[in-house]
Amino acid sequence: MTRPILTLLPDLGDLLRLQPQYNAATLAELALAELNRSADAAEVLWVTGNDPDHPVRDTFAAARVAMLNLTPDWAWADAEHAELLGFMKQYPQGQQRLKRAGQAERELETLLSGPLTLERLISPETLSRLADYHAGLREALEEGPGTRWQERRLDVLAEALEGRAGVTLAALDDLPGLLKRLPHAGLPALPFTAGEASRLRALADRALLLPEDADLSALLSALERESGDRLTPKAELQYAAAGIHLAVGDLRTARSLLEAAAHGLKDERSLPGLVLARLGQVRDAQGERDLALRTYRAALALSFAPQAARDAAQAGLQEPFTLDLSSSS
Repeated sequence: MTRPILTLLPDLGDLLRLQPQYNAATLAELALAELNRSADAAEVLWVTGNDPDHPVRDTFAAARVAMLNLTPDWAWADAEHAELLGFMKQYPQGQQRLKRAGQAERELETLLSGPLTLERLISPETLSRLADYHAGLREALEEGPGTRWQERRLDVLAEALEGRAGVTLAALDDLPGLLKRLPHAGLPALPFTAGEASRLRALADRALLLPEDADLSALLSALERESGDRLTPKAELQYAAAGIHLAVGDLRTARSLLEAAAHGLKDERSLPGLVLARLGQVRDAQGERDLALRTYRAALALSFAPQAARDAAQAGLQEPFTLDLSSSS
């Protein structure tokens, strides 16, 4: 089989944090494998969302995968979309159209529920259902503000990718449209098996999300057994474990883990900001206000601190963080 000149990797955005077999580390492993197969590329072309806190950004940086952002600024289309929805809600006919669009959205959620793998994501069935999803939105809301000008955006992306070779990271639901517009593009080679980096990333993601059904003792034991790797360093595992201890009111252990994580930080993008913001909260909760303030300011001084860390640090500067331990065991 002839290899595609341009390989499209499917991106799930924040849903990557929920997938044990297709997460940010999986994408890094996949990107490196595809770059090694391509003699024409040294970087991944980025045509997915422009979220500065996208989970892949840190992981690609840690994996030393260079990226070239070709994504246009489409915020204006999001604003038009929100304005249209507000207008349509005021009228019965508009409400009926929104119901049909909502049905398409629910069908997409069903498609993306359950464990996802690369094989499932790029299967003909999935790609066909993604095309049906966009057709359903166009039928309900018409092409334009209702679809965030999806057809126009795909044309812009295809023009940016025309004549380019190598590897591209694209939103999963854009794949059918891009493949239609780019005859020289194709999908990743199969079979592909996620490696140890993906397993460790999945553990960290689960610990950071703390789902209601999580076995906290088992999670802590698993985190303690791991030494980390380049994509998910030990400091991040300690940060995740500290979050669990904080959730149950164990401030002393949470602080010890966060201070160890802070000392173990190297050149990670967003992790230092997250660690320092959380450490400031713990120090606040222990009554060390002056030290907490210095820690918050240190978090805000970091150029790559994610928005969540900035929000937590800014809130801590304005008012001391307190922890309600009334329901903790």
